[in-house]
Amino acid sequence: MSADFGTDINVDTRSDLYTELASVGPYGVRLGHALITLVEPHPGHEYAYNRWYEDDHYYAGAMAMPWMFAGRRWVATRDLQLLRHPEKSAVAQPVTTGCYLSTYWITDGRYDDHMRWTVAINRRLNRDARVHRERTHVFTAFQDHEATVYRDGAAGPRDIHALDHPYAGLVLQVIDTESAEQRAELLQRLCARDLPRRLAGSPAAQVTVFRPTPLPLDRMSYVAQVEGVDTRLTLLWFLEADPRECWESHFADLGTEAGRVELVAPFVPTIPGTDTYVDKLR
Repeated sequence: MSADFGTDINVDTRSDLYTELASVGPYGVRLGHALITLVEPHPGHEYAYNRWYEDDHYYAGAMAMPWMFAGRRWVATRDLQLLRHPEKSAVAQPVTTGCYLSTYWITDGRYDDHMRWTVAINRRLNRDARVHRERTHVFTAFQDHEATVYRDGAAGPRDIHALDHPYAGLVLQVIDTESAEQRAELLQRLCARDLPRRLAGSPAAQVTVFRPTPLPLDRMSYVAQVEGVDTRLTLLWFLEADPRECWESHFADLGTEAGRVELVAPFVPTIPGTDTYVDKLR
């Protein structure tokens, strides 16, 4: 993008409020919430979408916001899309839909503050024609952090580092249950037994577990309301190897007996500032 979106230095930005806001509220270094968004650029608009997101939206619509302290984009080339399962997914129809995944961490206890800012800034971006229309939100949800399970115990990067550490891949897993009670039972089982067993000896160093929260009523109209608020879990598996190298041995059969797996999808990290992989999406 070549447009200059700078602000006139003479505009009153009410900077005095920042001093007041910085002196109150939680500011611990803890992962409390996440924004996880799976998006499909419309055919023929892949390059334009990628440049808009990297050059403008990743910063103005995400990282420049208060309390969003880490972010990373991931991409699924066509060969990675074809590894996804199950074939009939409640998340993506068809299951290959959704080339790009963006993940962001939000400071614990600051969800409401962040949401007030994000609604306001997205209204402004929309008003200023800084929203790329040729895309579909496949799975976009703010999520509350429930747990993180580590392969190596206290060794290695923590969950707060996960989006900055140079992991070679990521697997998005979405699991549905029939009720809030079943979800609570599933979460306990995953953390106590299933995830430690899966992680042992695997290329995945950690798994973060989230539950979705409703989007505000004044959200942007092109983003659908979140499903499964009381019944769904979202897992992010952070890999030290390219998912293509370990899919059959570790993730092709990824599931659980205590829930209904609706999506297992591998990604590799994008290379910021480039259009690498854009020609391999279809």
